[in-house]
Amino acid sequence: MKVVAVGGKAFVTGFVLAGVSGEYVAQPSEALKRIEALSKDPLVGLIMVSDEVAKPIRDDLTAMKAAKPIPLIYEVPGPGSKKEKVEYRAMLRSILGV
Repeated sequence: MKVVAVGGKAFVTGFVLAGVSGEYVAQPSEALKRIEALSKDPLVGLIMVSDEVAKPIRDDLTAMKAAKPIPLIYEVPGPGSKKEKVEYRAMLRSILGV
């Protein structure tokens, strides 16, 4: 299974240097389109999305996670991101529809 990084140039370049495939995007709407396309590829197992791109489309990403468990869509802090507390229980409730 492939791993793909989706985000800004600095974010994706770091992963590409580590041997991970990458998709550069400038806008969150563009990222959502790329993630939807990647989620249909049976070879993709993990999509890492930079937090600055994922924030505006977080609800859409949560819906995608709830609809299809693979590929795993994971939000990763990008270069220069501030530490943010993530409420995993709330996220799981949203995904499970509880």
